[in-house]
Amino acid sequence: MLDQIVSLLGDKADSLLKHECKTIAKELLHLPGSDWVDRIFAPSDRNQRVLNNLNWMYNTGRLAGTGYLSILPVDQGVEHSAGASFAPNPEYFDPENIVKLAIEGGCNAVASTFGVLGMVSRKYAHKIPFLVKLNHNELLTYPNAFKEIPFGTVDRAYEMGAAAVGATIYFGSDDAGREIVEVAQAFSRAHELGMATVLWCYLRNPEFKKDKDYHVAADLTGQANHLGCTLQADIIKQKLPENNGGFIALNTGGSSYGKLDKRIYSVLSSDHPIDLCRYQIANCYLGRAGLINSGGASGKKDFEDAVYTAVINKRAGGSGLISGRKAFQRPMKEGAELLQQIQDVYLCKEITIA
Repeated sequence: MLDQIVSLLGDKADSLLKHECKTIAKELLHLPGSDWVDRIFAPSDRNQRVLNNLNWMYNTGRLAGTGYLSILPVDQGVEHSAGASFAPNPEYFDPENIVKLAIEGGCNAVASTFGVLGMVSRKYAHKIPFLVKLNHNELLTYPNAFKEIPFGTVDRAYEMGAAAVGATIYFGSDDAGREIVEVAQAFSRAHELGMATVLWCYLRNPEFKKDKDYHVAADLTGQANHLGCTLQADIIKQKLPENNGGFIALNTGGSSYGKLDKRIYSVLSSDHPIDLCRYQIANCYLGRAGLINSGGASGKKDFEDAVYTAVINKRAGGSGLISGRKAFQRPMKEGAELLQQIQDVYLCKEITIA
């Protein structure tokens, strides 16, 4: 298992597998384990039904009992348009094939829209945990607008048999205030009904693109994660950080944006990708809210890129990966193999916390 992972990492293997984090000490982190739900959520204000559904998610699929998650998300039919998403593999226009891929791939849960999961809920909602995405951006407004709007209700997700609900907030956008209020209310209701909550903590603002794309800056995404935890997300979904210094870049030219401490960059993180990801995890209550990083767009090196992301997430102290396009934009057998390759990183005992 390790040899295959090393081969896929190529010339990045030593840098990632031998790195020792000298920023935020690993001893401060709440790390995934077989007792995850009892250790993290039993002392919380989550009710017994939430604990039951979290326990179901963490004990399903190939990663059952490890404290790690591998989730298949297929909401791109709305978020990125169905044609653009499913043209490489038209069988995934059919919702049943999405759920079949998650089961075949050994995932902990399948995340998708009300339409997709509702169409097959009576057949599959008891076989694999459903994570129903509550809101979406739609791409038919001209010119395209980036606003997350509800496509259904928490009560409907509950009636469908969902184990969890998910939502996106575009932090930093001019629509963020409305989205925060809607998601706070939705997550409160979901917990009341006994469902777990997952938040896509994304950034969205044209001003975040300067000399670099600071939508993936560790400091800005870290703060988005912290806001997500404040909304009582049980699990945080975030893009893997690619740079740092977003607050610094946005405070040039006499502008005043946010609050920062220079130790964010000198003490709490470095330019190493594992240290950048660890800063994201620190903002998830030092790991009490599990961080799952997204797998990103599909491309020519999907297996290599997926393993790269998984190794960074695991060694930083994260809780898993949520990868969609890399899996469903290829034949089902290959998609399942890719999901299992990601899972192998979390099953590999030689890959440990940095």
